[in-house]
Amino acid sequence: MDVPKINKYVVRVFTGEVSGSGTDADVFINIFGEKGDTGVRKLDNDNDNFEKGAEDKFTLDAPNLGRLRKINIGHNNKGGSAGWFLAKVIIEDIGNKCVYQFPVGRWFALDEDDGKIQRDILVGGTEATGIVYNVAVVTGDIRGAGTNSKIHVILHGSKGLKNSGKIFLEGGEFERARTDLFNVEIAALLSPLSRVSIGHDNCGVSSGWFCEKVVVYCPFTGIEQTFPCGKWLDEDEGDGLIERELYEMVSLRQRRLKKSPWSLWIWTSDIKNAGTDATIFFQIYGDKGKSDEMKLDNNSDNFETGQTDKFMIELPDLGTFYKLRIWHEKRNPFAGWHLNKVTLLKTLTKEKYTFNCGRWLDINEDDNEIVRELPAEGSLVTEVMPVIKYRVTVCTGTVSGSGTDANVFVCLIGDQGDTGDRVLYNCINTVNKFEKGNADEFFVEAVTLKQVRRVRIGHDGKGGSSGWYLAKVIVREEGQPESEAVEFPCYRWLDKNEDDGQIVRELVPAGESPMLKNVSYHISVKTGDIPGASSDSKVFIKLYGEKADSSKETLLVSDNDLGNYFERGRVDEFTIDTMDIGKINRILIGHDNVGLRSGWFLASVQITVPVQGRQYMFPCNRWLDKDEADGRVEVEVYPSEVLPIEKLINYEVSVVTGDVRAAGTNAKVFMQIYGETGKTELIILENRSNNFERGATDIFKREAADVGKIYKIRIGHDGTGIGDGWFLESVTLKRLATKTKESDKKKKKKKKSEEEEEEESKAEELMDVYTFVAHRWLAKDEGDKELVVELVPDGESDLEENTYEVRVLTGSVWGSGTDANVFLSIYGVGRGDTGERQLKRSNNLNKFEKGQVDVFTIKAIDLGELKKLRIRHDNTGASPSWFLERVEIVDLKESTTYYFPCQRWLAVEEDDGQIVRELVPVDEAFVKKDAENDGQSLATLGLEQKAKSTTYNVKVKTGDKKNAGTDANVFITLYGSKDDTGMASCDGTG
Repeated sequence: MDVPKINKYVVRVFTGEVSGSGTDADVFINIFGEKGDTGVRKLDNDNDNFEKGAEDKFTLDAPNLGRLRKINIGHNNKGGSAGWFLAKVIIEDIGNKCVYQFPVGRWFALDEDDGKIQRDILVGGTEATGIVYNVAVVTGDIRGAGTNSKIHVILHGSKGLKNSGKIFLEGGEFERARTDLFNVEIAALLSPLSRVSIGHDNCGVSSGWFCEKVVVYCPFTGIEQTFPCGKWLDEDEGDGLIERELYEMVSLRQRRLKKSPWSLWIWTSDIKNAGTDATIFFQIYGDKGKSDEMKLDNNSDNFETGQTDKFMIELPDLGTFYKLRIWHEKRNPFAGWHLNKVTLLKTLTKEKYTFNCGRWLDINEDDNEIVRELPAEGSLVTEVMPVIKYRVTVCTGTVSGSGTDANVFVCLIGDQGDTGDRVLYNCINTVNKFEKGNADEFFVEAVTLKQVRRVRIGHDGKGGSSGWYLAKVIVREEGQPESEAVEFPCYRWLDKNEDDGQIVRELVPAGESPMLKNVSYHISVKTGDIPGASSDSKVFIKLYGEKADSSKETLLVSDNDLGNYFERGRVDEFTIDTMDIGKINRILIGHDNVGLRSGWFLASVQITVPVQGRQYMFPCNRWLDKDEADGRVEVEVYPSEVLPIEKLINYEVSVVTGDVRAAGTNAKVFMQIYGETGKTELIILENRSNNFERGATDIFKREAADVGKIYKIRIGHDGTGIGDGWFLESVTLKRLATKTKESDKKKKKKKKSEEEEEEESKAEELMDVYTFVAHRWLAKDEGDKELVVELVPDGESDLEENTYEVRVLTGSVWGSGTDANVFLSIYGVGRGDTGERQLKRSNNLNKFEKGQVDVFTIKAIDLGELKKLRIRHDNTGASPSWFLERVEIVDLKESTTYYFPCQRWLAVEEDDGQIVRELVPVDEAFVKKDAENDGQSLATLGLEQKAKSTTYNVKVKTGDKKNAGTDANVFITLYGSKDDTGMASCDGTG
């Protein structure tokens, strides 16, 4: 039979019988077949159509489309009652004698269901099976750019053969400088797009429109494309076009995380008072990871008794699902909810999971919990995981003020997922929770975690006394013997004003060190320098890594502590201490939109991870504001670049102050670590607590260079403050051991067996522990009156302390003496250095006078043969300029004298303007040459010192901003792979 060129299609539209299901709006349809589509047609037969429960019949003439694939149907939202509930559509293809069924059963209404008034429906499709496209339409920031017209868009596939048909973008504002966001669902994969058509119907008082650009993101492919426009769509402007074809600017294309569409159905039980008005949240777990926490919200009255609510969600590839967590946050008597079950259907492949519940989420029912974990069931699940009750014992410390009134939460992290943050409300053994010395017990019900490896615990900082000293957390499965319990020690403050200021901590089992195993992520958040950029809202961030994701962290306590956070033009710095999540792929940052000035203009985020040796740059430059741009208050940002930085490791430093009278100090304490491969920078030991009190042990985590096997430390203080004298008992240093076995190198190219991987894992968890016993005063008026001491590991080193007699000879030229403070560092061959020591106690009352020899004593771990010294002054006093003749150092252990000639000024206004010199040793004969050879000797000395030195020319550019200059003394230190320059003044004239 010959198929006619023009075909007839009889379209029967069945409006549903639910209340308010009819519509006064104009209904449009586009029918798609294998050979093309009909184009958008208005369904009109001069009758009063689309009434509740009605069947309306229409006949369309169109070219032969071949076998039908889908329809696109919707309305223009006009009329007094535009919302429409469509039951189904049946199309009879007269020419080809075929009948096609299109079941729908959905609302087409801005205030119902998912708010859509236009849908793609597949043949026989009882589920939504479309690909979702996120379309952002940006109106220009010029006068009169906005429009009241109805905007439509057509998305064209990569080969130009398939397109979305005309999609009306309902609910947008299209105001000047506004970004309108739309989720468009199409039953075809078009991404990457070849082009976008955009236009309007030219209706309304102000119909002309200036379109800046269109950005389309397809979660399924992870491709985001930008289509610039920058032109008027206006009959009275430019070329008079009101529809344009836009082409991609390929350089702006971004690849983001791929996500697939899923249909989520929530079944509320059909029992009395089962429904809830609370907002529902959920999170899904698979063997490849977990989803973000997702808020279930649409425009309908959801979660009513006996009702099934349908949602379209997008999920990344999580592998095979094994559990779902679902909860609400309302803790009042009327928020209770009885959940029957949840089903998840992957719309493209029809993979289906069921999560049975049949329980209350209610503070007055069942176990009074408002969160449930449900194991996955269905044909894809090989084993339904058991639900376990974990008994969690939280032990508050016994130090003064250790209890808290804040809301405490806990998250158990195991070999198989985590429990999410659970607020600890229902204590089973005490009434007043988290009081000093308490051991409060709670049940946490969850799908089995297998072995619990970590505990994340914290509080919200609320209440009159929120600071909390946590001793430990004990976890065991209910029903298991107490011997199976796992202890997670803490013994630290969770307090904004104590310790490191953190109020959330991740704990590891006893015998391990969270300080060493956790990674510190240093986050710098820059607020834009534009009017109104600052925000009063609480800002949160979540990091996504190759190995895992961080929790969503509220940025409550800054490291630079500038008072009000997120002020215009400022950088606020925060630290998140958590497990190693690997290389960061992206971040989510936003705020809670609470406060008088909640809107925020975020300029950029910088994340520095020293233990990874990486720094991540996340440019943003956008509003996070309900009333600006696209109205979003959170945004996902991908790194623009990842920069290599010096790789550091974690050190845990425990300092014990002696238990003797006046042992504590208020001075600034510092330390430096020396190892076989180098030394660390000077490490300042301070935090928000009042440290170094009599009899106390203070513990610090510091990131510093890996110096290999440690052979000594230098520790001391600056002598400032009232009561600066300090009795130091001991220092303990811990770090994760570095694995250097040769056998490991040979195995690199071989596939490791499970046993090898297990052994390797154990090896990596070993710690190096060094104990340094001092048991001495560091005080101006006690013992040897020294404020700095060098210590070697207890019982592990054959290095001994040595004494160096330092003779400083000031020159005899006019004005050669100095009133400034002088500092000296001595360096050995392969044995480190003394660090910078102030030359305080001389054999002369007035030090460094013209023609004078001043003698000092420095005690340090034996340096071996001396190779150089660095000497400087701080340019203070009435007459700071100094002409230094030479320095002589006597190694009292070896009875050896080293001569370090200088014969130069250390003065800002003399010579080359430098106040620091590096000197190298020369033979004794050199310094005892006859006076007539002084000129020649000085020249020879200069050449010898130059041969052993490197000159670095440093240019410092001051910014071209108001008040950018400074009157302060500026200094610089250059760090190299072999050594550093020490503190060099930038006041010189060179």
